Amino acid sequence: MNAIFSQIKTLVSQENFCLWENLNFIKQKSIIQAIASPIRPQYLVYPQTPAELASIITYTCDRNGKILLCGSGSKLSWGGLAHNVDIVVSTEGLNQVIEHAVGDLTVTVEAGTKFADLQAVLAKSGQFLPLDPASPESATIGGIIATADAGSLRQRYGGVRDLLLGITFVRADGQIAVAGGRVVKNVAGYDLMKLFTGSYGTLGAICQATLRVYPLPEASATVLLTGDVEKLTQATKSLRASALTPAKFDLLSSLLVKNLRLGEGMGLIANFASLKESVKQQSATLVEVGKQLGLHSSVYTDKDEFTLWETLQQQMRQAGDSLITCKIGVLPEATVEVLSQIESICQGMGLIHAGTGLGVWRCPDDTTVPEILKVRSHLCQSSGGFLTILEAPIAFKQQLDVWGYAGNSLELMQKIKHQFDPKNILNPHRFVGGI
Repeated sequence: MNAIFSQIKTLVSQENFCLWENLNFIKQKSIIQAIASPIRPQYLVYPQTPAELASIITYTCDRNGKILLCGSGSKLSWGGLAHNVDIVVSTEGLNQVIEHAVGDLTVTVEAGTKFADLQAVLAKSGQFLPLDPASPESATIGGIIATADAGSLRQRYGGVRDLLLGITFVRADGQIAVAGGRVVKNVAGYDLMKLFTGSYGTLGAICQATLRVYPLPEASATVLLTGDVEKLTQATKSLRASALTPAKFDLLSSLLVKNLRLGEGMGLIANFASLKESVKQQSATLVEVGKQLGLHSSVYTDKDEFTLWETLQQQMRQAGDSLITCKIGVLPEATVEVLSQIESICQGMGLIHAGTGLGVWRCPDDTTVPEILKVRSHLCQSSGGFLTILEAPIAFKQQLDVWGYAGNSLELMQKIKHQFDPKNILNPHRFVGGI
């Protein structure tokens, strides 16, 4: 493969082609966490245009090579381990804001655009992209779409697929394809946006995306309630049944509350972001609900609120060598019960979005496979949900099926993969069922 892939450096400029031994340690480490074989890929290439990306994929496909696609690499440690990777292709060089239609509340960007950079551009027009991804400073738009990483703001604004209006991607045979459009009301063609969201780069290389954006809220405040499980269950039910409209609505495990020094017992955290008077009234209403139930309540605003959410994300979402991170999903009505019961089986701390039942559980690296499988089967799957291993040591991932998919759509997903990538060129084995 050396002779074949040495020709790839002729497809991009010299500064956008890097040998493995010349990569910095952090980049090498992120790639190693994504591959099953001890044999390292030979090159990392940074195409600067969709045409360069297409030519690299075409060249590799013609020679039956294997490509590991990534953006900045902040989520390469998530999901399954890629097999037999020959070359790594990063979209970091595709980082331009193509069009910001302020009046239409849409923005079109290249896949390698950093989430934080895009937010800064949108903020100049009083708008924002309502996502709350892991590692927001380094995460790219393409990586966020590929992993469907929405975060707590999903409560109010929906997930990535709800905000994605159109994509441009490079197929496994090197052809550039377009789906969707650049307006909110668009029904033309197949809805490939939903198909590509959360596909972990196994169907094509996203090079451009159009997303729906929203006006920045006038005011924001966060209410935190802490206490015992039964009272928090009542508070959660009351909030769901009320006319309150939180932008974020999460449940925190008792260890997470303790580590953040927020109080005792489990926690309910709700962010309200709207008109100033509405935020004030809704926050006061939830505080009153907590007082009636005997829960401890706190209200955070301005810098204190920013620090609270930033610290919470650091605890739950940032990478750690000695931790196992699981993405969990249960029925929303079972969130409090499941979160409280996980602690009795598996040490660690967790957060679940109360409105959707999606969340994250983190446990130390001495957690055993049987413990994880027990949580998966006895708590998550029995509650109509799932447990997926996002991050873990490679040896741990090799002992179990990291996806644990128990649905009946695997055969259909395999057929779709074969239609889009018949040679299994792109991110092989990263997705469900070894796709």
